[in-house]
Amino acid sequence: MRVHPSPSRTLVGMLRFARPNRHEGGLVHQFVVIVAMSVLSGVLMAGLALPWVGLLTKGAENGAEAVEDFPLELQFPPLNERTRVLASDGSKLAVFYDKNRKYVPLSKISDDVQSALIAIEDSRFYDHGALDVEGTVRALLANQTSDEVVQGGSSITQQLVKLTLLENAGSAEVAAAATEQSYARKFEELRYAVWVEEHLSKDQILEHYLNTAYYGDGAYGIEAASRHYFSTSAETLSLSQAALLAGLVKNPSGYDPTNNRSAALERRDLVIGRMHDLHVITTEEAKKARRSRLGLDVTNVPNGCLSSKAPFFCDYMLQYLLAQPELGATIEERRHLVYGGGLTIRTTIDLRFQEAADTSVQNHVFPEEQAIGGLAMVEPGTGYVRALAQSRPMGPKRQQGQTFLNFVVPDRYGDSRGFQSGSTFKVFVLASAIKQGIPLSKTIYAPAATSIPEVNYSTCGGQFQSTESWNVENYAGSPSGTMDLYSGTRYSVNTFFAELERLTGLCAPWRLAEDMGVNLYPAEQTGDIPGTRVPSFTLGIADVSPLEMAEAYATFAARGMHCASTPVLEIRDRDGELLPDVATDCQRLMRRAEADAVNDVLKGVMKPPYGFGQYIAPRQPSAGKTGTTSSQKAVWFVGHTPNLAAASMIAGANLQGSHLNLIGLEVGGEILEDASGSGTAGPMWGDAMKAVEKWLPDEQFVRPDPQLIEGQPVQIPSLYGYDPDEAAQALTELGFSPQIAETVNSPAPTGTVAYTSPSYEGVTGETVYLFISNGYVPPPPPVDPPTVEPPPIEPPLEQPVETVEPPVETVEPPVEEQDPPPTDTGDEQPQGGNDPPNGGDHNPGQGNDNPGRGNDNPGQGNDNPGRGN
Repeated sequence: MRVHPSPSRTLVGMLRFARPNRHEGGLVHQFVVIVAMSVLSGVLMAGLALPWVGLLTKGAENGAEAVEDFPLELQFPPLNERTRVLASDGSKLAVFYDKNRKYVPLSKISDDVQSALIAIEDSRFYDHGALDVEGTVRALLANQTSDEVVQGGSSITQQLVKLTLLENAGSAEVAAAATEQSYARKFEELRYAVWVEEHLSKDQILEHYLNTAYYGDGAYGIEAASRHYFSTSAETLSLSQAALLAGLVKNPSGYDPTNNRSAALERRDLVIGRMHDLHVITTEEAKKARRSRLGLDVTNVPNGCLSSKAPFFCDYMLQYLLAQPELGATIEERRHLVYGGGLTIRTTIDLRFQEAADTSVQNHVFPEEQAIGGLAMVEPGTGYVRALAQSRPMGPKRQQGQTFLNFVVPDRYGDSRGFQSGSTFKVFVLASAIKQGIPLSKTIYAPAATSIPEVNYSTCGGQFQSTESWNVENYAGSPSGTMDLYSGTRYSVNTFFAELERLTGLCAPWRLAEDMGVNLYPAEQTGDIPGTRVPSFTLGIADVSPLEMAEAYATFAARGMHCASTPVLEIRDRDGELLPDVATDCQRLMRRAEADAVNDVLKGVMKPPYGFGQYIAPRQPSAGKTGTTSSQKAVWFVGHTPNLAAASMIAGANLQGSHLNLIGLEVGGEILEDASGSGTAGPMWGDAMKAVEKWLPDEQFVRPDPQLIEGQPVQIPSLYGYDPDEAAQALTELGFSPQIAETVNSPAPTGTVAYTSPSYEGVTGETVYLFISNGYVPPPPPVDPPTVEPPPIEPPLEQPVETVEPPVETVEPPVEEQDPPPTDTGDEQPQGGNDPPNGGDHNPGQGNDNPGRGNDNPGQGNDNPGRGN
């Protein structure tokens, strides 16, 4: 068993093992014997009895206390051991260590090694206590006879004490004190040795010594030494190999076989001879071992990420661990745990995906070019980072394109602030619009160019404070006109998203991007650093990394579940116990139906005949978005299948990482005359995704809820007499986009709502116009009294005259006067209410759903003043 059961425990409180039989008797007997032997041999001044003289030099009072409490407790913290880093399939990815050591139990160390070490260092190890009087005197006499040190005087226990004190030393001063040649130090060492002998068995002492000792050439412990010099384990060492390693501990540098083969061979033969003298091995075995060559088969254990199969993923993982408070209160504690804790770290990387990403990036951007290609792959629903690749390999040779700058990860884990991502940010405005109930069928008029006062945008604290206007123009070749969320996204129309962002406000998409793992610092202007929560946000003015964007788009693939990126699956300590989980938790940011709607829109980008990504799409269902900055310093393509998200970026960057315009640069061996997200970065994304899709499960995107496409019908209450702000708030809560229209005559109080258009029912996301009363009610038109025309008087008829008879006079009855017919004056129209006074269209003169104009932000200080696709 190991001496250190856990990182937080010492030997205090451990099981006390029975002390082996000691032939020398007690401490007093040892004192008498060694002093007597020293006097008789005349070597007191030679240092044999120096520990006891050291007792006298402490003074009477201190010396009495030391004798009374003679054993001194020795703490055995865990030895520094190397940490193994594994890929997700269990294969080796990297090794970290301050000291190349692998602790193994005594049962995993060959008997030849144990016998060889005891023979040359402490042949009576199992027979004596903390101090071997007989062995010490014999070593002294042997050394004097040969005029050189041929046998050690310190017992293995004493040597272990010295090595442990060096391991525990927290500074150079403490380490120097542990090796100081003084009576006091020798006396302290003996006190510790007595305590060790009382608390550990001989086998435990030997095991710990073999794992603690330094064997030269960077190898600590017998297992690391076996692997380094002979490429085998300590369990399978031959006699010759065991003798060589046992001989190294006395002088690791002087007997290092990689630097001094003759000295190492001579020392090996000395160990073999000593084993023969002690009858540990036979004469024949000794002869055969001496005839053997050194037989070195040196294996160097790479330390760190440089030689890893995925060096920049490895570097990201290391920086990620050093930032985890669960692994230590300070970065120094975390580093010590990673480099010396003997951990086994299983990572998320899939080496098949890594190879595909590396191949694609290397084919599209060459190391020596003044451009950087980067690609990140993230698994939706887990946040597992499956691959990180960049075009410049890790290394110090700049002229060959090598670098230690990690361009693919956020700057808190790497070395780059990132690059502007262009129109890939439009997805955050799209998602916010859907979350706010704006239907996918919502139409907006998008001209080729527009100018929008920035104050027209709302932000987290109210209206955006600015006196400027944002001049927005579409990318060359982009269509203009009335579009819905499908076509506006498919064609990546800047003016469309400028208007859509005016409906969503700046706060919602900005916060959504942050929640999805995109670092948008700072929100507001800070000194010379421009803010990111500005109207031009939708065009991707923020500097970001491929890993951040892959993480964000993975949220849509996971149907609204966001999981922060992590490179670690699990961490186990040296005893195989799981350490606290350092993987991040996941949280739902969107309803499934909302994320399904985003995916449905982004699928259009990948489909013929008009999708920009139709030529790079894998066979599996995919969705994506292009990104091009107006300055053309970076181009992007970010997309996903239902089970893998990836972000591809190609950016101009010199050897120091400063941004350059891509136009005119050599990229992939060709001079770029134009750069775009679909034509430049897209193929790099497509090649990688096509290579890995055979390992992805066959899944389909979920069709979106039809109500999110058409909008949900909602009743509009009467808002007659409401304050406009209260009315607008009520409409917003119902899922509409309120907008103040014109002032109209109405009996409603001045400045309050007269009526809305539409009035009774609308669909979520629709614009509802508020008509404001001026408080004036015009008088009704005057009504004229009715007039009656008298009937016309007809002349009397002439009567014929009879010639035969005399005329006879007749009397006509009077004509009766009639009443004149009634005059129809019509009915008056009622005033007020929730309807317009003349009925019909409730939005006279508005023409379309978006009478507003848009905005411009030329003064943001970014590479993207208002273009990109």
